[in-house]
Amino acid sequence: MNILILGAGQVGTTAAYSLAREEANEVTIVDRNPDVLRELQDRLDVRTVIGNAAHPDVLSRAGAADADMIIALTDRDEVNIVACQVARSLFKTPTKIARIRSREITSRPELFGDEDMPVDVAVSPEALVTVHIEQLIHYPGALQVLEFANGAVRLVATRALEGGALVGHTLSELPNHIPNVECRVVAIYRGTSGIIPDGNVVVEAGDEVFFIAARKDIRTVLSEMRKLDDPVRRVVIAGGGGIGLRLARALESTNQVKIIERNFQRAREISERLNRAIVLHGDAADEELLLEENIDSADVFVSVTDAEEANILSAMLAKRLGAHKVMALINKPAYAELMEAGTIDIAISPQQITLGSLLAHVRRGDVVKVHSLRRGAAEAIEAVAHGNSRQSRVVGRMVEEIKLPRGATINAVVRGNDVLMAHHDTLIEEDDHVILFLSDRRQIDEVERLFEVGS
Repeated sequence: MNILILGAGQVGTTAAYSLAREEANEVTIVDRNPDVLRELQDRLDVRTVIGNAAHPDVLSRAGAADADMIIALTDRDEVNIVACQVARSLFKTPTKIARIRSREITSRPELFGDEDMPVDVAVSPEALVTVHIEQLIHYPGALQVLEFANGAVRLVATRALEGGALVGHTLSELPNHIPNVECRVVAIYRGTSGIIPDGNVVVEAGDEVFFIAARKDIRTVLSEMRKLDDPVRRVVIAGGGGIGLRLARALESTNQVKIIERNFQRAREISERLNRAIVLHGDAADEELLLEENIDSADVFVSVTDAEEANILSAMLAKRLGAHKVMALINKPAYAELMEAGTIDIAISPQQITLGSLLAHVRRGDVVKVHSLRRGAAEAIEAVAHGNSRQSRVVGRMVEEIKLPRGATINAVVRGNDVLMAHHDTLIEEDDHVILFLSDRRQIDEVERLFEVGS
């Protein structure tokens, strides 16, 4: 696929790294900063073009006329929208994806369509990150909560701890512990090593366990891996920007929410836009302020300011002062891994969260959902099986008959309103939504080919 990425910021760079490493893709990146483009070209097999992403001549030089897809990820909504308009009007680009931050625009679906705004898919990293954090707050003890099949199925990552019913036992004992619950452990990571989760594997304290289950069963399965945390009541948010405001809005009706914003004018503005949340003007890294606000009684402290270092420092301070769980928005992958190994409970990566929503539109076959896992090393995907047994490599076949690449597993099937955990003799039918886990995302080409319909 010929892909044109506009904007080499953090999200654009992550998308470029992910897409350029797949043999089927030819990637061109447009940005105004020659230094950033030079660094990308040194590391990746990509073309780069310097210039304004919304200018027709720049898009022409970047090869827009031959592009299958344009992904506009600059930091300005207006540039992204105009670039998509130019791509449609002048170059007839088939697929146009734009990063649009403004909630005033994304909340109005009537603006998008064939005769309206020329954007096929609007992506809002702020909205995606907000939903991600909200899920973590609703499921205490989870490291990631990922939805498939419109929320019917969820893939959850958690850290196994002493006190979990399954810790010290083999996976084959799981059905005996929770006999009325269908679930599947899809991956276990012990340190940096991945373990194939067959029935003989013993779950150890400290393991990072990925499991899949129907939404109603998530908490039951979590209790097998660790003693369940108490429900989250008190939440402190550092930063009243786009993510902080969205998160406060999402939580204020169900939780006690305080939001700390250092800019007085912004603090005043968001206080007028919130109903129940308490807005404090101050620095979230101010020890005295945190003590005054009883940070030791906070169930969750989440730092989502625009400054990465401030997020790290305030989260570490909140943890030291007694906050039960702390999360921080961290852009650099190396920082995220380092922080999660120490004081910070969960490092939130906007790029990895956003990447999944982009990949779903790049994948061949009918792939409707993609989640990037383990800092991009692994993937979980939802693909729809089409065709009949003659046209498809999966329809009409049992799971054990499907030739999956090494490291890929079929874990669940959603058929209408029914959620089925996949077993070796599960038969795949037409229009089934198939949930797969890939421990090595380099195998994605082979998986995509399985779900393509032949003649």
